[in-house]
Amino acid sequence: MIADKDDIRINRAILHILDSTTGLPVLSDVELDMGSDLCDFLKNHIFRLLTGDDWKACEFYKEESEVFRALQDYSEENFIPISQMLASMLYEIMNGNIAILPADFILAEYRVNNTTFLAMLKMNYKMSYTHRTESEGELHVNHIARHRSILPSEGQRLSEACFIHLGDFSVQLVEKKYEVNGEKTAYFSKLFLKCGAALSAKSKLAAVEKAVEQVQKKYYDEKEQFGASMEAKSIIHEELADEGSLNIPRVIDKIFKEKEEYKQEVREKLDQYHIAEEEVTPTSDATVRKYEKQCLKTDTGIELKIPMEQYQNPEQVQFITGEDGTISVLLKNIGHIITR
Repeated sequence: MIADKDDIRINRAILHILDSTTGLPVLSDVELDMGSDLCDFLKNHIFRLLTGDDWKACEFYKEESEVFRALQDYSEENFIPISQMLASMLYEIMNGNIAILPADFILAEYRVNNTTFLAMLKMNYKMSYTHRTESEGELHVNHIARHRSILPSEGQRLSEACFIHLGDFSVQLVEKKYEVNGEKTAYFSKLFLKCGAALSAKSKLAAVEKAVEQVQKKYYDEKEQFGASMEAKSIIHEELADEGSLNIPRVIDKIFKEKEEYKQEVREKLDQYHIAEEEVTPTSDATVRKYEKQCLKTDTGIELKIPMEQYQNPEQVQFITGEDGTISVLLKNIGHIITR
C-alpha cells in the first residue's frame, strides 16, 4: 500500500509512440531524461491509479504469456530492448483492431521501499487545441491549431495501465474494453498480458448492489421495491462507514434477514464472481463517498440527493405511501433553501 506519492522512486523510464494511424510504432532507443517535472508527472499517475479502486489483481498465464517470458530476463541492462519488445507486441494488437485508441506507451521502473516494479502506462491521446506561430516576411502570424496527440494531464486517471512486481510477477491492472472482432474485449489482460484478472474493489461493490437489486425485483412488487432498495443502500453505507469494508455475507444477512431463499439466490449470483464469502475493502475515499447519499429521481422529473444521516433520521425525511400506491417525500425542519 502506497501512503504517499513520494514513497515512489522512479529509476528509469522510456516512451514509445504507438499511433495505430501511422502503420508503424516509433520505438525509442534512449531512456527519458528523468527531471523533477517528469518524475512528478509519472508519480502522480502511478499513485492516482494504485490508491483508487479500479485496479484488479491478476496472475500471468505463464505458459501462454509472452510478456511473462520476456520479464524473466529483465534487468537494468536490457530495460530498453525489453521495453521495445513489449511495445511492439502491444502495437501489433492495436494495429489489428482500429477501435483501440492510439497512445504513447511509457514503461517505468520504480521502487516502493525495497520492492521494484515495472509500470506500463498507456496514455491514450485526446484531442485539444494549441497555438502555432509562423513568419510571413517580417510579420509574425499566430494560429490556433487542433492537436490530436495530447497526453492525459496529471489530474486525469488513466484507463489502461499495469504494475508488475518484479520479484513475484504479480500484476495490478487497470483496463477498459474495446471492440475486438466484433465483441467488447478486455484486450489488455486477455491478448497482451495474457493474465487472469479478479474483480476490482469497485466492481465487487457494484456486483453486490446488482445482485441484491435483481433479487428484490424478482420477489418484491413495485410498491415494496422502493423501500427495500433504499434500506439495502442504507445498510451498505452503514457497513462501509462503521467498518471501513464490506463483509458480503454479513450484509446479505442484514438486507434479507430471515428470507433464506432470497439470500441463497444472491449468493449464487455472487458465486459467479467468486466473491460470495469475501470482505471488500475500498481504498479510495471517492468510492465510499458514493454511498453517503441516496440519489432519487421521480417519474415527474424531480431529483433529490439525501445524505444518509438525514435519510436515517425521521425528524429530517419521511417517505409516505398513499392508498393509491403513490409516494410522497416530506422534508422536515428546513431552516432555509438556496438555489444553485
